[in-house]
Amino acid sequence: MTDAFTAPGRFWRGNLHTHSTRSDGVLEPEEVCRRYRDEGYDFMALTDHFVGFYKYPMTDTRAFRTPDFTTIIGAELHTGRQSNGELWHILAVGLPDDFAPPEAPHFSPVEGSESAADLAFRARNAGAFVAIAHPQWSGLTLADARTVEAAHAVETYNHGCWAGCDRADGFAINDLLLSEGRRINLVATDDAHFSEPDHFGGWVMVKAEENDPDALVAALKAGHNYSTQGPEIRRVELTEKTIEVECSAAVSVIVQGHGQAAKAVHGLSMTRASLPLERFRKSPWLRVTVVDRAGKRAWSNPVWK
Repeated sequence: MTDAFTAPGRFWRGNLHTHSTRSDGVLEPEEVCRRYRDEGYDFMALTDHFVGFYKYPMTDTRAFRTPDFTTIIGAELHTGRQSNGELWHILAVGLPDDFAPPEAPHFSPVEGSESAADLAFRARNAGAFVAIAHPQWSGLTLADARTVEAAHAVETYNHGCWAGCDRADGFAINDLLLSEGRRINLVATDDAHFSEPDHFGGWVMVKAEENDPDALVAALKAGHNYSTQGPEIRRVELTEKTIEVECSAAVSVIVQGHGQAAKAVHGLSMTRASLPLERFRKSPWLRVTVVDRAGKRAWSNPVWK
């Protein structure tokens, strides 16, 4: 079975969660795309809020593609009511232009509207890569997250939520779902609005044979990606007794698994690490974190044993 490190192709850098003046961002779509392109990104998705207040925008960024930079059509979808009474946020990347809007006229839940589970299924069936957006910012519970069975991933690092309210994290929800047997991956994003320092802080590296929207979405669905704030992960491989990691220069390589299962190695300028699997005998899954000298992190998708 292929993963991000054995799949054919190369890694492409991209942001999956961004806003423009089509919803509550402060920059025009063309300028948002220019900034990501000129910052060295290979692709991005402009995911404006899909609510009636903004006329349900499916922002068309195809005119801003270049030979070295592409865009994926997407949106941040809204519907229903979480257990805390607030509106659901679901990231959908790779949507068709004619995706039918839910009943979401504004940012307040509407009684009797489409459930988040149904909306996520609809987006997935329409061809999108679907992620549960910013769980900590949303106040999402594990019970909430369980209902969205169509999600491919959890947004486990959201740079905008780090900048705006120090609630960037989605790892607890992600790991608990994994420990229940859910085959779900993770993504890091910006959620950039450009109204504060919420951009160029978290992204995905997607392994595909070409920098093409369809190829990138297919690779994301297959889990052929890792997430990062800067460090590179170059190989994650399980042997009979160890997990082998190759990466850019790091001070820590950490492996996490079910419950309290974790193991770390620390050093200076490490580019390889071999960690024993003894603590993970009862864990059906593992994931890897790489930390560099500046404290920036990279995260692998889960590896199932």
